[in-house]
Amino acid sequence: MVSNDRAAEDAAELARAEAGLNARGPGRMVPDRDRIVALLDLLGNPQLAYPAIHLTGTNGKTSTSRMIDSLLKAFGLRVGRYTSPHLTSVTERISLDGEPIPGEKFAAAYDEVAPMAELLDAKAVRPTGEKGDPVTYFEFTTAMAFAAFADAPVDVAVVEVGLGGEWDATNVLEAGVAAITPISLDHAALLGGSIASIATEKAGIIHAGASVLTAVQPPEAIEPLLSRAASVGASVAREGVEFGVLERTIAVGGQQLRLKGLAGEYDEIFLPLYGAHQAQNAVLALAAVEAFLGAAPGRQLAADAVREGFAAVRSPGRLERLRTSPTVLVDAAHNPAGMAATVQAMAESFAFRKLVAVVAVLDDKDYRGMLELLEPVADAIVVTENSSPRRLPVDDLAAVAVDVFGADRVDVSSRLDDAIESAVTIAEEDDGGDSPLAGAGVLITGSVVTAADARRLLAR
Repeated sequence: MVSNDRAAEDAAELARAEAGLNARGPGRMVPDRDRIVALLDLLGNPQLAYPAIHLTGTNGKTSTSRMIDSLLKAFGLRVGRYTSPHLTSVTERISLDGEPIPGEKFAAAYDEVAPMAELLDAKAVRPTGEKGDPVTYFEFTTAMAFAAFADAPVDVAVVEVGLGGEWDATNVLEAGVAAITPISLDHAALLGGSIASIATEKAGIIHAGASVLTAVQPPEAIEPLLSRAASVGASVAREGVEFGVLERTIAVGGQQLRLKGLAGEYDEIFLPLYGAHQAQNAVLALAAVEAFLGAAPGRQLAADAVREGFAAVRSPGRLERLRTSPTVLVDAAHNPAGMAATVQAMAESFAFRKLVAVVAVLDDKDYRGMLELLEPVADAIVVTENSSPRRLPVDDLAAVAVDVFGADRVDVSSRLDDAIESAVTIAEEDDGGDSPLAGAGVLITGSVVTAADARRLLAR
């Protein structure tokens, strides 16, 4: 049992490491790989110590990463998983054996990387000799993850890109398996204003000889992916052709699936997550694991291990039920494609008679598009702000919400805790005035940051 003094010391060490990372500016991005290549070289290139499964796409990366992690664990492998952003603690970004690494190990990884990062910062030059930029927050945590996985050691790393693909700091892996979730418009200012340009950037994680597994994509995304694969000699398997969801039924606490993988069919799979999009994520995860383990027709994976892996999956902040009476759900949807999937999954799995949405967004997102998707299913909306420095001011969001919903369905609260309280009150109001309305629900959504903030508040 850890003593109170030891726990306090570990917490202090984690806080020190997190403060050092935050000083680098969590939102600062520089689109090149020069710093991460130099940093990893100074660390002895730990990313070369294990094979990897690399994921990109617009929505579903974290849920799919968690599924891959759980499946590989069910097959007896030790897995390191790197995802972003985090919900509650920065330690969530680096997981070993399905759990965030302890605070003291996170701090130790920080201390391993810090001197090398500071050396590069002091030189402030790229390997080419040109003037460069300091190591970014994301590059630093990427190096920490790769070093922690080598130290563990892990049998395989499951790594989600931070943004895009070609210039992402994680794209030093040259992974043998690349999984691509559905691509849609997001981060247009950085990745380009069309699905084709975004797909071209994301296709950058496809390297020579890789096995590429792709979810169903818009037509504009397919050509860049196939072109990149052909140019580097990578093989491609597509959802709906080589693998796919054969059958899906609603079940208590999730859904029951029959999946077609690369090697054959797998039935009686219980997935404790809601929505058709999570079934799509599941079959993509299955195909990625089959490719990694070398499954093929005649060499199908053990069905019991596949069932065990999926049954153990958890994806916090993805249509996660945090309270009952009324039901309070939190979801990290942050673009129209994600919101469309959330709305569909909620309508399918929850029979609310009255639904109130609590929405806080970032200022660079298509929040009008998200609100327009919520309008047909939400009886009322409470707009608010989250804790991000990039948050959209509540008055700006309110103006758009009134335009979409009408003034009589919009409530405004500048604080998220007040917004949640208002939403619960509205949800429980009975038009007849006699008793609380049965089947009331509250959905808190609009951003990963909003989901994280809500989870912290409701955990109290």
